[in-house]
Amino acid sequence: MNIKEIIIVEGKDDTVAVKRAVGADTLETNGSAISKETLERIAHAQEKRGVIVFTDPDYPGRRIRAIIEEHVPGVKHAFLAKEKTLAKNGKGLGIEHAKDEDIRAALAAVYTPRQTEQAIEITMEDLIDAALVAHPQAKLRRTRLGAMLQIGYTNGKQLQKRLHMFGITKKQFIEAVQALNQEEL
Repeated sequence: MNIKEIIIVEGKDDTVAVKRAVGADTLETNGSAISKETLERIAHAQEKRGVIVFTDPDYPGRRIRAIIEEHVPGVKHAFLAKEKTLAKNGKGLGIEHAKDEDIRAALAAVYTPRQTEQAIEITMEDLIDAALVAHPQAKLRRTRLGAMLQIGYTNGKQLQKRLHMFGITKKQFIEAVQALNQEEL
């Protein structure tokens, strides 16, 4: 599997893991304090070949993703669920710990945020009805939903925005919630 876009990762170990799994070029942010120069390189890469942001499913990874999204519109996103990035010894998590097949699956399911304004299909009421917010099991359900839709984990406030950003339709949302409910039976 060869990837045309340049994949943005956090560090050298992530680059090694990605290159082990797929044929791709990477650009490293070297942590969550992204320099102006790094953002300029990412913008240039987006212009020339396109960019896929593939960061760890933790707070620094989400922060890096948000900073890049803010400064370089139109980047694509790949996500891996937290449980697929845990170190074998249980100490730490990151793309560098993921299996090759999980990396390939995440990159095959890349999302491109929409650029045009479109009405929000999935309301906060839909999220409450689906027990994704304001429910004792909401965090666990959001984690599973994020993995199913391959949009990553979000807190309750960010879920509606992420669903909209990646163009998840009401139909896709309902199907995913139904599958989630079936898992719990």
